[in-house]
Amino acid sequence: MSVDLGRYGIWLRRDQLTPELGAEIEAAGFGAIWIGGSPPADLALPEQVLAATRRIAVATGIVNIWQAPAPEVAESYHRIEKAHPGRFLLGVGIGHPEAVKEYRSPYDTIVGYLDDLDAAGVPVAGRALAALGPKVLRVAGERTAGAAPYLTTPRHTAEAREILGAGPLLAPEHKVVVSTDPEYARRVGRPKVRDPYLRLSNYRRNLLRTGFTEEDLDTASDRTIDALVLHGDAAAVRAGLDAHLEAGADHVAAQILSASGSPDEEYRTALRALAAELGLA
Repeated sequence: MSVDLGRYGIWLRRDQLTPELGAEIEAAGFGAIWIGGSPPADLALPEQVLAATRRIAVATGIVNIWQAPAPEVAESYHRIEKAHPGRFLLGVGIGHPEAVKEYRSPYDTIVGYLDDLDAAGVPVAGRALAALGPKVLRVAGERTAGAAPYLTTPRHTAEAREILGAGPLLAPEHKVVVSTDPEYARRVGRPKVRDPYLRLSNYRRNLLRTGFTEEDLDTASDRTIDALVLHGDAAAVRAGLDAHLEAGADHVAAQILSASGSPDEEYRTALRALAAELGLA
């Protein structure tokens, strides 16, 4: 693994992130910023955030294989690596059949895309793969720096580590609401989990494999939301993040949720409280 992510990172959708917010996250002491929402092949936003910061790593979580041609992504990767060596991790993934009309043979498509990145000189250590099931986790461990699972639990992290073995990166994402009011936390978290994730077959299959029921997923039950959205004070949230590390993760990315869905004052207060609890500042 050539990019130092630290133990804790922050995950945001690309429409939430600005270079200024990236600088705030760096100042709070986090090791990495993960950019979701399928950043386009030009990778302009990761480059802007890297330019506005000094040390924090930036990762894509993820570039969608169907939407971003490998040659264009590789060209962007090399441009960024030249300007900001050792600070950018290219996370790629297959997306979801519900969102892609031409979706076909996910495994073969992933392998072909990684072949194209190889041909374009993108190093194995500079890229990661969104992976949930055993087959793709193995590819992540063999063909990339490792796996970046999304919408998982520490149980999945433990199973993923067993499949990956020692060595490959394992960097799960986990949603958090820093609030001691569980009903409020569920009101904030439930719509973020239910729409669209509990309607997407990739996530449903993975959650069913790790102990949830069809009813849990169909109703977005409290059990489901409490497992997928950590909540409580900053200490309780830290315990939930650390459960991933104890289960075998190298790094965990917190996706902070707020009622507005944007990085507002509630978001920033939670960011600062979590950083203080984690001893990062």
